[in-house]
Amino acid sequence: MGGLKVLEKFKSAQVHAFTNTTAATPPGTPSRAITSSSSKSKCAGGDGSASSSQSQYQSLLLPYGLPTTELLEPRIEPYLKPVDSVDSLADLYRRLVVSSPSDKSTLLMEQFSLSPCLVDPKLPRKCLSAARQHAVDVHSKVVLSSWLRFDRRDDQLAGVSPMDCRNCFLECPSAALVSGYDPNSVNDRCRCSGDTAAAAAAVVITDCHENSGGDVVFCINGETVRCVRSRIAALSPPLKAMLYGSFVESRKRRIDLSKSDISVEGMGAVEIYSRVNRVDSFSPERVLELLSFATRFCCEEMKSACDQHLASMVRRLEDAVILIDYGLEESATLLVASCVQVILRNIPSSLSNRKVLRILCGSRARERISMLGHPATFLLYYFLSQVAIEESMASNITVMLLESMLEFGVEKWQKALAAHQLGCVMLERREFKNAQSYFEAAVDSGGHVYSLAGVARAKYKQGQQYSAFRLMNSLVFEHKPVGWMYQERSLYGLGREKLMDLNTATELDPTLSFPYKFRAVKKVEERKMSDAISEINKYIGFKLSADCLELRAWLFIAMEDYDSALRDLRAMLTLEPNYMMYRRKMCASYVVELVISCGRVVQHWSLADCWIKLYERWSSVDDVGSLAILHQMLVNDPTNSLLRFRQSLLLLRLNCPKAAMSCLRLARNHAASEHERLIYEGWILYDIGHREEALSKAEKSLHIQRSFEAFFLKAYILADTNLDPLSSSHVIQLLEEALKCPSDGLRKGQALNNLGSMYVDCGKLDKAADCYTNALNIKHTRAHQGLARVYQLKNQRKAAFDEMTKLIETAYGNASAYEKRSEYCDREMAKSDLNVASQLDPLRTYPYRYRAAVLMDDQKEAEAVEELSKAIAFKPELQMLHLRAAFHESMGEIVAALKDCEAALCFDPNHLDTLDLYNRTKERAARQDEI
Repeated sequence: MGGLKVLEKFKSAQVHAFTNTTAATPPGTPSRAITSSSSKSKCAGGDGSASSSQSQYQSLLLPYGLPTTELLEPRIEPYLKPVDSVDSLADLYRRLVVSSPSDKSTLLMEQFSLSPCLVDPKLPRKCLSAARQHAVDVHSKVVLSSWLRFDRRDDQLAGVSPMDCRNCFLECPSAALVSGYDPNSVNDRCRCSGDTAAAAAAVVITDCHENSGGDVVFCINGETVRCVRSRIAALSPPLKAMLYGSFVESRKRRIDLSKSDISVEGMGAVEIYSRVNRVDSFSPERVLELLSFATRFCCEEMKSACDQHLASMVRRLEDAVILIDYGLEESATLLVASCVQVILRNIPSSLSNRKVLRILCGSRARERISMLGHPATFLLYYFLSQVAIEESMASNITVMLLESMLEFGVEKWQKALAAHQLGCVMLERREFKNAQSYFEAAVDSGGHVYSLAGVARAKYKQGQQYSAFRLMNSLVFEHKPVGWMYQERSLYGLGREKLMDLNTATELDPTLSFPYKFRAVKKVEERKMSDAISEINKYIGFKLSADCLELRAWLFIAMEDYDSALRDLRAMLTLEPNYMMYRRKMCASYVVELVISCGRVVQHWSLADCWIKLYERWSSVDDVGSLAILHQMLVNDPTNSLLRFRQSLLLLRLNCPKAAMSCLRLARNHAASEHERLIYEGWILYDIGHREEALSKAEKSLHIQRSFEAFFLKAYILADTNLDPLSSSHVIQLLEEALKCPSDGLRKGQALNNLGSMYVDCGKLDKAADCYTNALNIKHTRAHQGLARVYQLKNQRKAAFDEMTKLIETAYGNASAYEKRSEYCDREMAKSDLNVASQLDPLRTYPYRYRAAVLMDDQKEAEAVEELSKAIAFKPELQMLHLRAAFHESMGEIVAALKDCEAALCFDPNHLDTLDLYNRTKERAARQDEI
């Protein structure tokens, strides 16, 4: 509350420019960690003094000086962020249980909208898949199946057609055009594999021009078409009324249709259709004419036939942008759906097509697109908006799409999300008054409390800092404490209060990067460079992000530690190849060139040197260093698929799935052979949950050529199931075959480690120990963990502890090692190791669960629940929710137990242990109600 007393200071606060470059390097900064006296800087001039040369380096490498705290601010995230995610998930689950299939699809998309704040990288795709499975109308199916395809970014795979579905039913373009809900359809074979469209088109209608006379003649601009009256009348009730009812035409043999907007050829096609009931012998132009005639005269069967035929013909974007106008004009459901599908499956490139933008964002776009109905219209613009935000957040296209999304939103969460995202876009565009209006609309329409942070930020940007402070201050006191509230309030506070808020934000939610960055830059301003590096290391140690790597590289450049700076720059470019540094003012790849040329860093390594250094980094469990070496190797050989594959493996280990998949797709595109391409495609399929298809790719690759990676992939997929003894034996055989094939020590070390794990599961401890020892002999340091497990199973607890200590000594700061060692020591030592693990990586959940279990054993029930609640607040996760539910149930807190079970079941509705606990708790609640 002390911040409320500094009104006068608020009035004078302003945003300053970057620090002057002349003050960029404080006196007494440490020298580079590694120097190369034999190489001269290309930027040095003549025989000038060392200090003069250094000044030149600094002016080139730090053109904008050092970062300052006054220019730092956290991003308002463009997604829904509930104050209590457990409450929101539990409520969502209760509604899902009683919903119809169509409502279930909408509810699953509501869960999808919450997934970015739930720290589960697999949840968004699970929600999309489930929403597609439960969708009923074709337009919703088309949008969701296209979204699933975009999610795995098949557009980045060379040689893959936009209409290819990889034999996945939920992504099949043909299946999406079938209306209705079938709960078993998800297990069906993809319709593309048995496509009958070509066969149907090949059928020749032999009698299409055989007219055996007629009793009525239709005249069109002086030309005539002879028809059978009864057949034409049978096409629709209006035609029957005209030809047999009380209309004058019923008594005429010649009827003039010159004003009916149909040609003689079109009427001839109508006559042929009246006899054969097919349209596949006609040209597209003629079928369009039939469609118009059918709409005018309510010929439903003819319209359906035309609709289906035209829909089957839409395969290219050029076809779609032409035919969609006809479909919208004639309300042809399948034709419109097929055109929309082609447009969406060509995302993101189709958003650069002017004709597509006219269809989606033109003056009449919303009126015409509304024929899709709800929820499809909202889903369409929801999908398009997220793509546009990813491509260019501040673009006019993004604004138009979000405005349409807002207009078509019906549910509260839909309107809140659209308005909130528009607010974020307006902040990016520096339209602060509009941003405030949209954020306020998000609060009003959906009660989205997080949007109030956007309101405060917009006010701050308009010079209303005290008003922003008061708003965030009221949030802190009115709601359950959440990290982002304190983080946002810190922007508007001063001095000690600002740092206190940031420390509280980190305590409540250690995944927020801004407090770490602010504290680090604050240390820079205090000339404590080493402390600044230590602060930002805390975050990078458990969550790799490009912005934090940029800050650390920036600081290393200021400290003249160019080798470390170059490592971070290369790792940053691996995550985001087009990253812009220094507040988006300089391309990071250019900074790399400057550091190499001006920083006197030796980078002219041979390929053999690079492999040696990669082994060194890998064996010391330096994943960021390994990324940097791989990036350097790829600069010299950008099409090396093997190196791209290694990049993807490292990025997965560092929990960077998006960047990992991008590298894996590049590996697939640059594969030198068919069998290698199949391996990478198998990994792509496995990573998105398509195990059977991935296994098929591995087997096809082995059929072409026996290779280490093909055997390893097949073994890995088979091992990721509940194995019986026979299956385990098969996996062991596959790994043994893999080790017989040529590969490098890095991959063989991993195979030996996996083989050791399989032997442990089969009870063959001596063979497992041999595998782990062999892996360690080729510098696979993580094998210490497997060997420790063997010692533990042999009741050699001290040896297991010592083995894990070796890993800790080698892999400094590895949270996993501390966590694992805690299993091999007494309770007090275990608690100490797990506390260290939590400090190094607060996202690891086992330490919280262990400490909670210990507290529960000590009958400290409230403390046990609180321990779990600390982690659940920033990382709601199934196992922790299940454990807390069990604690609540044992304490007799039935309502709290049910709520935690419901939230947990949102992550996995089929989790047997949670379902059992949930049902048991509900029965207990029912008995209490009876009493």
